[in-house]
Amino acid sequence: MEYKKTKPYKALEPLIDFYWELKGSHELGRQYERVFPDGCAGIVINMGDNCLTDNSSLSLQFGKTYVVGAMTTFKGSFIEGGTHLWGVCFKPGAFANFYKYEPQHVLVNDTIEFEKSNSFELGQVLHHPIDYFNRFYSERIINRTNPLQSVINGIHKAYGQIGIADLSKSNFITIRQLERAFKKYIGMSPKEYANIIRFQHALSMIRNSNGKQNLSDIAFECGYYDQAHLSNDMKKNTGIAPSQI
Repeated sequence: MEYKKTKPYKALEPLIDFYWELKGSHELGRQYERVFPDGCAGIVINMGDNCLTDNSSLSLQFGKTYVVGAMTTFKGSFIEGGTHLWGVCFKPGAFANFYKYEPQHVLVNDTIEFEKSNSFELGQVLHHPIDYFNRFYSERIINRTNPLQSVINGIHKAYGQIGIADLSKSNFITIRQLERAFKKYIGMSPKEYANIIRFQHALSMIRNSNGKQNLSDIAFECGYYDQAHLSNDMKKNTGIAPSQI
């Protein structure tokens, strides 16, 4: 399996994290690939054979474009030899900068086929994917600001270890307003989002430690109650135990 990321134009970097391409391997045959929650929405177009995804509940069809909502748990896909996908990963809360669509909470943990007016052109993606994506999104920016950016920055700076009351106070917004804004632009509550960022930080620490750092120490540093709490959160978000990561 081959997977690569490409950064967008500089002007798009505040709103788009990266473009990605995934190709299966005929030599290796069918592989099972997990995607872990990161709080971001995305778009995917299938350029190859049908691809079974969303824990086997959906088959991505050739030539069709899909919107992928933010996830609160992992998703599994079967990558075959003829699999070929291109995708776009937005920055948290930035989906609405390009699309007038339903509030994000209706898309959480779901993958939905896009209507033709929002879909990518198959031939353009086939021949000039990166240039095409950059033009596509440069031409359809609705606005360049993210109303939640300051709050998101605060959550990331604290690696998810911050109370919602503190976020509300430091950003001069009521908790209720904050909850509504997160449901609209990200699809989940600010607490759920903060928990995902904490999970991502713990996941990074586990991967980088190569088994040399005690899980109890990682749990304490990331704000979990204990090692069991960390293990349960890892299992929920990845489907596997920390020792298997």
